Amino acid sequence: MSDEHDEEGYTGPATLLVGDKELTVEIQLRGHFQPIDGFYRWYGRITENAELSELAGGKKLKATVRTPEGEAVAELSDPDPWNRYRVMGTSRPPFTTDLVSG
Repeated sequence: MSDEHDEEGYTGPATLLVGDKELTVEIQLRGHFQPIDGFYRWYGRITENAELSELAGGKKLKATVRTPEGEAVAELSDPDPWNRYRVMGTSRPPFTTDLVSG
């Protein structure tokens, strides 16, 4: 039996577009449909990346995440203690799902 909150996702290489910069990163993404508000929410972490750390400077940023399965607008939040930036978005994710095609 499938739970309505089963998570789908993507792990692997991605391109991160921040302003006029294009960075190659490793990313782990997950997501699920939120029945309360009717949105698909996706989120994850970007593996430590020196170029991203220099560009972001520990601050929140708007970005576009592109994977082999799709692309989506995202927000990067503050880095964790291991210097991995959290990434999150709403609606169409940058990966294929059963509910929303990437």
